[in-house]
Amino acid sequence: MRLLQYSESGELSIHSFDDGDIPPYAILSHTWGADGDEVTFADLQTGGGKAKPGYKKIIFCGGQSRRDSLQYFWIDTCCIDKANKAELAFSIRSMFRWYRDATRCYVYLSDVSDQPLPVTSDDQDLRWLLWFWMFSILYSMSRWYGSTMQRYFYSRNVLCTSVGSDPVRNKQKAELALKNSRWFTRGWTLQELLAPSIVEFFSKEGTKLGDKLSLAKEVYEVTGISSPALQGEPLSNFSVHERVTWIEHRTTTIPADRAYSLMGILGVSLSPIDGENLAEAMKRVLYEVDKQNKFIQDLCPSNPRDDKKRIEETKGGLLAGAYRWVLDNNTFQQWQQDPESRLLWVKGDPGKGKTMLLCGIIDELQNLTPKPTLFPVLRGLLYMLMHQQPSLASHVALTKIFTDVLQDTSLGMTYLIIDALDECATDLLKLLSFIAKQSSASSRVKWIVSSRNWPDIEQELERAEHEMRLSLELNAESVAAAVDVFIRQKVCRLAQEKRYTPEVQDAVLQHLTSNANDTFLWVALVCQDLKATPKWDVQEKLAQFPPGLDSLYRQMLDQIRKSSSARRCLRVLAVAAVLYRPVTVSELVILTKQLADLVNDLESVREIIGLCRSFLTLRDDTVYFVHQSAKDFLITKALNDVFLDGIECVHQDIFAKSLVILHKTLRRDIYNLQAPGYAIEDAKPLLPDPLAASRYPCVYWIDHFCDLKSSATNQEITRAIDAFLEQKYLYWLEALSLCRSMAKGVVSMTRLWDLVQGLGDTDVLNKIVYDARRFIMYHKEAIENYPLQAYASALLFSPANSIVRRLFQHEEPRGVTIKPAMSNGWSACLQTLEGHSSGITSVTFSHDSTRLASASEDSTVKIWDASSGMCVHTLQGHDDAVVSVAFSHDSTRLASASEDRTVKIWNVSSGMCVHTLEGYSDSVRSVAFSHDSTRLASASGDSTVKIWDASSGTCRHILEGHSGWVTSVAFSHDSTRLASASADSTVKIWEASSGMCVHTLKGHSYGVSSVAFSHNSTWLASSSWDDTVKIWDVGSGTCVHTLEGHGHGVSSVAFSHDSTRLASALNNSTIKIWNVSSGACVNTLEGHSDIVRSVAFSHDSTQLASASDDSTVKIWDASSEMCLHTLDVGISLLHLSFDFTGTLLYTEIGTISISSSQVTNPINVAASKLQYQGTSINSGGNWVIYAGSNMLWIPSEYRPSSSAVSETQLGMGVGSGRVWLCQLV
Repeated sequence: MRLLQYSESGELSIHSFDDGDIPPYAILSHTWGADGDEVTFADLQTGGGKAKPGYKKIIFCGGQSRRDSLQYFWIDTCCIDKANKAELAFSIRSMFRWYRDATRCYVYLSDVSDQPLPVTSDDQDLRWLLWFWMFSILYSMSRWYGSTMQRYFYSRNVLCTSVGSDPVRNKQKAELALKNSRWFTRGWTLQELLAPSIVEFFSKEGTKLGDKLSLAKEVYEVTGISSPALQGEPLSNFSVHERVTWIEHRTTTIPADRAYSLMGILGVSLSPIDGENLAEAMKRVLYEVDKQNKFIQDLCPSNPRDDKKRIEETKGGLLAGAYRWVLDNNTFQQWQQDPESRLLWVKGDPGKGKTMLLCGIIDELQNLTPKPTLFPVLRGLLYMLMHQQPSLASHVALTKIFTDVLQDTSLGMTYLIIDALDECATDLLKLLSFIAKQSSASSRVKWIVSSRNWPDIEQELERAEHEMRLSLELNAESVAAAVDVFIRQKVCRLAQEKRYTPEVQDAVLQHLTSNANDTFLWVALVCQDLKATPKWDVQEKLAQFPPGLDSLYRQMLDQIRKSSSARRCLRVLAVAAVLYRPVTVSELVILTKQLADLVNDLESVREIIGLCRSFLTLRDDTVYFVHQSAKDFLITKALNDVFLDGIECVHQDIFAKSLVILHKTLRRDIYNLQAPGYAIEDAKPLLPDPLAASRYPCVYWIDHFCDLKSSATNQEITRAIDAFLEQKYLYWLEALSLCRSMAKGVVSMTRLWDLVQGLGDTDVLNKIVYDARRFIMYHKEAIENYPLQAYASALLFSPANSIVRRLFQHEEPRGVTIKPAMSNGWSACLQTLEGHSSGITSVTFSHDSTRLASASEDSTVKIWDASSGMCVHTLQGHDDAVVSVAFSHDSTRLASASEDRTVKIWNVSSGMCVHTLEGYSDSVRSVAFSHDSTRLASASGDSTVKIWDASSGTCRHILEGHSGWVTSVAFSHDSTRLASASADSTVKIWEASSGMCVHTLKGHSYGVSSVAFSHNSTWLASSSWDDTVKIWDVGSGTCVHTLEGHGHGVSSVAFSHDSTRLASALNNSTIKIWNVSSGACVNTLEGHSDIVRSVAFSHDSTQLASASDDSTVKIWDASSEMCLHTLDVGISLLHLSFDFTGTLLYTEIGTISISSSQVTNPINVAASKLQYQGTSINSGGNWVIYAGSNMLWIPSEYRPSSSAVSETQLGMGVGSGRVWLCQLV
């Protein structure tokens, strides 16, 4: 951010600041004058602009900021270099934040004057009489009260009004001028009114007229914006509709700016598009708002504030005396007051009251003045962050990683509270590592976490800087006093409810005080049991409560085992202990065999749960464990008492019951949506919900089958799975979509496929599971967003011989025909990944094959899970199209190159931007990591190559010398050399460590298109537009061979892994294989019908892959010229590489299994919602529309590049050359 400084001597200077170092500043809001009137950034650079009319505003703002003790100020006309497209786009997105963060905003009203109006002659005579009368009174009073009274009246400006002016008319004139000011009609000034906390209005003479609070009435009358919005109430509390109406009567010079000026007010961020009209821009902005709101709603299934309230109610309310001790604790006070102490770990044994302690701390922090932004995180840190500041949602991917959010400069002072770290079921160490790292990253965020005394938690949190610990065991005296308060409160309440005699009350108090061992949970459990005990049995019952949690749990379990309902209760405990999430009562009765006779008597089921009250509790009719320690006790210390037939038996029962209920419940269109294009976000459960009891079985039946282990080979079980898939599979997919669990379904089907492959004598099951897995992966996108497309698009676009399609052929939409018929088997495309809003420019797999990265013209990079197809991270930060991405060879980092003249290095695990590499004068076209992952090379259109330290982000070397743009860079495999190819017809070899140019290789007569090192790093091959390939000795820089005979240009070269052969791809559809030592052409491979774009050898050098503009990939025997496979991929590929086994081929559209021709295909086509009549295709090309409604989702590989439409028939031509017809009758 650039800021201006106006010195005492009148000198104006401009300074640049990084986000974290911006000093306090004032900011100017104004209306622009005519073209050429305003002082620009270029004027300041050259020292000009002082003669322009706009210079007066700069002097005013500089002088006023000095009077307000502010050294710096900002003005949009001259602090932004509008000639820099990337900077302008960034500034537009940052404008709201810059105004909001300003200490003061000065509104300069160039059309409002403070000059007084003259009075008339009649008024003048009356005015003299009035002044004479007032002066006489004052003179008399001064005689009575002395000079003190004189000074008082004069100090209050009683006589300050000029005799020659009219104060009433002046006031009316000022109000009218203010309301009629052009400033209130301009679009960009809306955010300048709302964003800053202090907004002051000035006349053109520089006189202060008031601020937005003192003039709130006048501002409301002219703008319609209510006082709360002007006083700083979060704008997210106002509806989107209301906020949009604020811009209705405002105008902008560029029409689309009316939409862009709303971005900060609506909490979204978009890059402007040149030439975009107002309707298109507003549509984009509102779409982003809608998408963001849905994301925030889906981010957390429940509001953490509601969770906190529910926890307090479940535990009998928050008792101030049970937590107030911590407020005076030295450790807590140091954490709260010391800016460097950012992480407080509250640790203690189970039942010591950690959760309620944190609830009390939350309440106390909320009472601070000024109020901080407080986020109680019991489940949903991100939900609270996004709800409070929606604009932060731009940082967040579905992985719930929010590093960028915490580092956003717009985040105010924030407290993050995370309870029960020890209850994190998966990736606990990753979570701890994240907390330890992030607690030191921002001075605006303080953390409190709680957990049990676990060594692995302690070991990870020790890595945090300035970490503090508050041990409940070391504060035993304070905890004991708090428990004593808790006991007295609980006993007092019991005595009132049960009408204890004083003797009984004293006995209960004495027993609890003597045996609690400073454990809140022990007291709560005992009191809960006493609540169900008749008062005449209380004293006898007390003797049955031993001290210690485990002893108490054992006693409670023994009571259950001795009860008449022991069989049902023990089974309920066993089922609850192995479930993957808490379930409702209706779900529990379905999953528990021993409750089968009570399926229509849920009240009795609730009573049975009540008998297990020492372990289970009901909240909103959902079954929870009273505490994690209760579940731990059942699984670890009471295994044989609860799981009488073993845990696998319980899993088997749940699995079997799940299939039964799914068979009974699932059917087509269970929510009565009817319309094939009904969107999932519009689908609401019916009342009563037909899926209410089936949600858990729907999502987790496969998990329980996989937990059977030794029982999984049971033929009865495998036949049950086979029957379910044959009869209910399509209805299950619809239900998964309605349960918002399609991604989980893909993972589950993959897990099922992996398991059944290892089972013997299951050939039939193998085939249907394989086909069902292909079906869900290929059609996930359509069914996930539109549940009823399971019966339309999913069936019609599946292979003719698909088992699922044949089984459910009767569900295909009537009157819809696709011609020609689908192929018999599944195509090479395994899954389509969609999510970018513009074209995809580059894709690459991580070297461990677990992640896929895609770069897009929408300025983002997405990282995908290669197995499930889920988007793991959306990386935002570039200001222009991203054109290249590359993983480091250890797969921990990702580099992205952009047309915004920067390279960014990202942490693959967290999605955090580690470094932004700047210093280019043109767009960056290519990036490559060294093979040891320590260096990154980037090539730019400014004719330079830069080598960066991948860890620190520092530029080690700027490699200059090319006179044309750099087309390609490549590291040698030993990471010691870097080669750069250029349009200037040369190749340069650089020493990677020093940046010194070792050799300049000359010999090509036209530009060099690509370079490649041999795997032993001794040879370098270069291909050129002069139709030759040259092989160079890396050590000497001499040309060893010039390989001619290409004739039609060379597009790509590749060495074999044993460095003995070189393959060159030609523009005449052939490939040549050369002997590196002799330079002789060994083989000429013919078979493609168009330009060959890419070639690659397998790691054992026996096979060669080639990709061509004929939309095929061919696999060749490298020694015999024999074509082993021809794969129709439907697109021209530019990048090919084999995996180590030689069975997979990596490409920019996915991974191809050479044996099974499977591919993972991330292709983007943006959808849009337009209204049509008759039969048509929507503008996004992804829907067939009939009678104005979405009818048939079109998979990406079938989307048309051209089409013809009649009344009932559509003809579509696809870029791959495919033509297909869709007939609707």
